[in-house]
Amino acid sequence: MSDRTTSSRRAILKGIGTAAATAGIAGLGGASTDEEWHTAETPTDSTLHGVEHAVAGAYAVGGGGVVLERGAEGWTKVLDGGPTGNGNDLYGTAVTDGGKRLWFVGSSGAIGEYDVETGNLDDHSAPMDVTNNFNSVAVTGTAGDANVYVAGDSGKIYYSFENGETGTWDDVTPGSGAALPAIDFHGVRSGHAVDTNGTVFATDDGGTWEAIGIGDANVNLYGVDSDAADDVTVVGGGGMVFRHDGAQWTPTDLGDKSLRDVTFDDGDGYTVGGGGAVFDATGGQWSREQTPSGENLTGVSVGDRVVVVGAGGTVLEQ
Repeated sequence: MSDRTTSSRRAILKGIGTAAATAGIAGLGGASTDEEWHTAETPTDSTLHGVEHAVAGAYAVGGGGVVLERGAEGWTKVLDGGPTGNGNDLYGTAVTDGGKRLWFVGSSGAIGEYDVETGNLDDHSAPMDVTNNFNSVAVTGTAGDANVYVAGDSGKIYYSFENGETGTWDDVTPGSGAALPAIDFHGVRSGHAVDTNGTVFATDDGGTWEAIGIGDANVNLYGVDSDAADDVTVVGGGGMVFRHDGAQWTPTDLGDKSLRDVTFDDGDGYTVGGGGAVFDATGGQWSREQTPSGENLTGVSVGDRVVVVGAGGTVLEQ
């Protein structure tokens, strides 16, 4: 089990009472038929790039700076235009411990902090006057007192240990400068990031990073789930999933669909990708889910329901 005291999906799941325990993950199995997926109506046709669960429900972010909320009556738009109002696309999202603050990042240095209880929005965009594209964000700690980590196309990780306040940011380049599509943390200052050169990086202080693989990945990596130093899952091109147990990486080939996001909670995992691909790791092996959409899928989150987002404003729920 993760020692996470942070903003992760796992922290939120424990807060809302949703968890599942499974056996170790093996290879690819048949199609899962436990529950049917359905397509939810959304007030946007922009691509949705990220999704997270918070105390008020699920949230999705995407093109044009849109932020959607999943409430009792379905999906509604709570923000349009992003944190600056300039319509910058949003690509990554994360939540603080307890799920009270939603952080999101995107193009042109966009960084926002949204209070899901009050609707207040704080703009932290362009830290250190940087306006690069930001792809992913991880936050650890409680609302208003979080450590914030942002990864982007420049190959740098920008981080603040003081809730993203102006003047508190620093940066580090963990690898060769290749784009960093995803970052995730399992502890206050411990986590992992991946780049498009097939490299996985680890940190235990939030500021210095070490490459821990993958020597023969041979694919771009796009998603990471960091549960512990010895429990990491990454996904990427060619349907590849790699799991790290602290000693070695174990690959699993799920087919030819590029995989864009992955999440695990107590052994129950999902990964999503191109052509409507959803794979479920419940029960000890990966199984392809039957979904009603052929759109490219980009994000997945598990809470009171499983929510998957993707192109054309697509939201799938189970």
